[in-house]
Amino acid sequence: MSKLFSALTIKNVTLKNRLVISPMCQYSSVDGFANDWHLVHLGSRSIGGAALIIQEATAVTPEGRITYGDMGIWKDEHVDKLKQIVSFIHANGAVAGIQLAHAGRKASCELPWNGGEQITEGENSWKPVAPSAIPFKTEQVIPHELSIKEIQEVVTAFRDAARRAKDAGFKVVEVHAAHGYLLHEFFSPLSNKRTDVYGGSFENRIRLTIDVVEAVQSVWPEDLPLFVRISATDWTEGGWTIEDSLQLAAVLKDKGVDLIDTSSGGNVPDAKIPAGPNYQVPFADKIRNEIGILTGAVGVIVKAHQAEEILEQGKADLIFIARESLRDAYFPLNAAQILGDDIEWPNQYVRAKREVFK
Repeated sequence: MSKLFSALTIKNVTLKNRLVISPMCQYSSVDGFANDWHLVHLGSRSIGGAALIIQEATAVTPEGRITYGDMGIWKDEHVDKLKQIVSFIHANGAVAGIQLAHAGRKASCELPWNGGEQITEGENSWKPVAPSAIPFKTEQVIPHELSIKEIQEVVTAFRDAARRAKDAGFKVVEVHAAHGYLLHEFFSPLSNKRTDVYGGSFENRIRLTIDVVEAVQSVWPEDLPLFVRISATDWTEGGWTIEDSLQLAAVLKDKGVDLIDTSSGGNVPDAKIPAGPNYQVPFADKIRNEIGILTGAVGVIVKAHQAEEILEQGKADLIFIARESLRDAYFPLNAAQILGDDIEWPNQYVRAKREVFK
């Protein structure tokens, strides 16, 4: 059996293999509600053999959406459809997870296929918020700088969203603190110029992320996993660095976080990111082996042997598949055959397995 198709138990949740469908926005909701697109999109990937399916960045407030098409979990009415999706995922042998998010200053945007630019007026726009009144791009609207009271309201929104996620039946929750969204904006010195308890020192800049983690833990079952996605570096001089990420990971480990989903970038538009196969794996490797916490590797991991090698070399514990899973919803089933592992297929699909597994 390959490492890729070995099981991993985190708290009371056992993942049947090491392949995770990374949260990917579908921009297909109205008023934050999930619909049949999300059921089929996420459900097909559970049929496709992944161990963990993490639902897209799901906004904890309406203003926390990247676009007006983002999924949300800011009100109880959102839960019913999510229950259906979770039930289908679990019925097909995968674990359902959810990523809780707030877009911060990168909010109020048009759908990507309509250009993706920030909308400044009209019914599909709203005032973005941020740690400091600094826009993501100079030509964009200046975001509202959050007051201490408003920051506390954001923390409460994450807590309430985690409670709804529990009610919907999710077994893993991931806090989104990456890609230039609100929590990342707070911990990066490029976007946080505050002089109060949420700005200045490293400890102050990570304070919101820690507050959110603790708020989520106050309602999330102790026996279920809690992940945090971070951008390990801003790829920009004067910004957040891998050394900062090591410090943050150590704090999160002490707080009881189970895994660091290790991504990078997204906080400034002109960062020079050397994207390519395995380009973020060294960050997952460093955090895993220096801090002693589970990590997930993500970013241009597109081949079975590539994923297997990352795990065999001890550079990460889970492999997060994103765009490759959009190209191939059944990547795990195909990867198992490439690696020579005879894994269970859905009964309806068994007749399509390779002859070698007869």
